[in-house]
Amino acid sequence: MHPKICVIGSSNTDMVIFTPRIPMPGETILGGTFFMNPGGKGANQAVAAARLGGQVTLVARVGQDVFGEQALAGFQKDGIDTQFISTDAEHPSGVALINVDAQGENSITVAAGANEHLLPAQVEPVLAQLSPADLVLMQLETPLDTILYVAAHCAQEGIRCVLNPAPAQNLPAELLGQLYLLTPNETEASLLTGIPVTDLDSAKKAAQNLQKQGVKNVIITLGAKGALVANEHGEQLVPTPKVEPVDSTAAGDCFNGALCVALSEGMDLAAAATFACKAASISVTRLGAQASMPRREEV
Repeated sequence: MHPKICVIGSSNTDMVIFTPRIPMPGETILGGTFFMNPGGKGANQAVAAARLGGQVTLVARVGQDVFGEQALAGFQKDGIDTQFISTDAEHPSGVALINVDAQGENSITVAAGANEHLLPAQVEPVLAQLSPADLVLMQLETPLDTILYVAAHCAQEGIRCVLNPAPAQNLPAELLGQLYLLTPNETEASLLTGIPVTDLDSAKKAAQNLQKQGVKNVIITLGAKGALVANEHGEQLVPTPKVEPVDSTAAGDCFNGALCVALSEGMDLAAAATFACKAASISVTRLGAQASMPRREEV
């Protein structure tokens, strides 16, 4: 049995409308195509990890509504341990309203709902069950106080804590120093370091800056160019397989879920990033968030 992967984060329902163009303020456009898909960065990463063979526990908070019920049913179908997903009777499940135009550009509005109320009290029970061999994976769609609480516990107990710093925001120095691994994309790395990440050289400078800020290991995802792995041994670019992309939604979530599966199986950072790049390259050839996550045999 491999170490457990404990994903602590958000669960949303994505409501997507494809239209020729994104409406202007005050404008109504008719004739769009609609579909609904489970999403949320935490849930996406948990589903990715579970489908790739990880032993996954998801800690999240959903509303007492149909979206929460559908999310729980989906997680259980993918073999995810849902015993630490709490139901909020006062706040609705998180939703994202997404407009996508003919060029693939999108406009997204998120109502976080119950995700904003995932507090330390809800994560304490699962933390008590983790061992130093396990991994914790988090993102930034839930309260920062909870993320700080979990990271401090992991640092104290010697548990590997992976933070995907998305959506992009500034982070306190105390948090960066408690992480085993930080996985920003170019935009997030630029914000965290003040170094515009536009190519491999600037990505290396940003990774070195993050290490100076106290992060032990850094992987900066660079889209089609691959992923830059940086630690005390130096930097290494891991390439991404060439594919014809259809929808990049949740590609980063797929990468992070796959990365933790590989780490839980004992792979080093470079090998884990290679596995994760392959998984993410499959996800971008499909529509949707959780719907695009590949199975292990495909990777």
